Amino acid sequence: MLFNSYEFIFLFLPIVLLGYFVLVPKGARLGFLTIMSYLFYGWWDWRFCSLMLISTLVDYQAGKRIHASDITRVRRRWLTISVVSNLSLLGFFKYFDLAARSVNQLSALFGLDAPIPLLHVVLPVGISFYTFQSMSYSLDIYMRAAKPARNIWDFACYVALFPQLIAGPIVRYRDLADQLVHRTHTWAKATLGISFFIAGLAKKVILADGVAFLVGDAFEASVPGLFSAWAGTLAYAMQIYFDFSGYSDMAVGLGLMLGFRLPQNFNSPYKSVSITDFWRRWHISLSSWLRDYLYIPLGGNRLGAVRTYVNLFITMLLGGLWHGANWNFVIWGGYHGALLALERKAGKKGLWWWAPMPLQRFFTFLLVMIGWVFFRADTLGQAGAVFRGLLGLNGVEGYV
Repeated sequence: MLFNSYEFIFLFLPIVLLGYFVLVPKGARLGFLTIMSYLFYGWWDWRFCSLMLISTLVDYQAGKRIHASDITRVRRRWLTISVVSNLSLLGFFKYFDLAARSVNQLSALFGLDAPIPLLHVVLPVGISFYTFQSMSYSLDIYMRAAKPARNIWDFACYVALFPQLIAGPIVRYRDLADQLVHRTHTWAKATLGISFFIAGLAKKVILADGVAFLVGDAFEASVPGLFSAWAGTLAYAMQIYFDFSGYSDMAVGLGLMLGFRLPQNFNSPYKSVSITDFWRRWHISLSSWLRDYLYIPLGGNRLGAVRTYVNLFITMLLGGLWHGANWNFVIWGGYHGALLALERKAGKKGLWWWAPMPLQRFFTFLLVMIGWVFFRADTLGQAGAVFRGLLGLNGVEGYV
């Protein structure tokens, strides 16, 4: 079920609001939201609700055991159980076929004939978001940055809360803990929530979907011309922003309607003056998650310049892989990791310190747009065709 679908707007959302504010006692509201969130998720395929339930039960128990013990090896054991269980679910359902194909191709290069069968695993919607979100609960308790949930209903509602379930933002439990216990419901908050939802819906339906045909003309053509390649690449930069930002705005709006304040996930990213600045503004909840739970544990910038560059590269490489089971995403992540390392090497002034602010923004947007080609293309061959089009090597036919 999508936020812009008729089923959600005219059926699911009215039932949720009616039940939450009118039919269900205040003490049962979290339980009601949890059940409705599972119904929302199960609308796509009810069988995959079990995966979210597994993450919830494992991390809830792990959090309790970590908090209750002062013995380091016990705390580490339960943290390991939490991390391994979440990454195993994510790894199997999202990356098994990619790994099998890669091993088979590598084996073929050496003349080995023992292919790993592809299982054609169905990717559960939103699994990247709720596994990261659920896992951060155990990590925060281990780092003593959060306390355990009062009960299983609080934690289950946090993991499954439908406004941010399938497209983020990735919310930390510590940021939502108090709101799960005490929330305010005012007309001002509801009005603001409705405004956010309508603005996000317009971004998605009018702007993102409105340029989709230009994207298709560039990325689905075998030899996109100069004009169609540029039009399609620019259109995709707009499409992915308005699509993702629109969903985030709708999530924030739905949260406000229910009394929750979810974090903003975008802050005018195309105004960025550097790639570092871009990642402070784009998908903020993921950027901060990768920083706190991957980059800093790897050593951050505490182990010297070279190690800092390596840590940035590894963090973005894995961040790219998080987005999808395709080597294009890995290349996209590595591309951004290399740019972040170059900027760190250049110092605080950045790569474009010599240029006026408008030019800094232009150069940064151009680098981001080049990266979007890898992100959108299904294969390296398709990305190569678009790059040839951008350079005019496929001719100039297309939009004039």
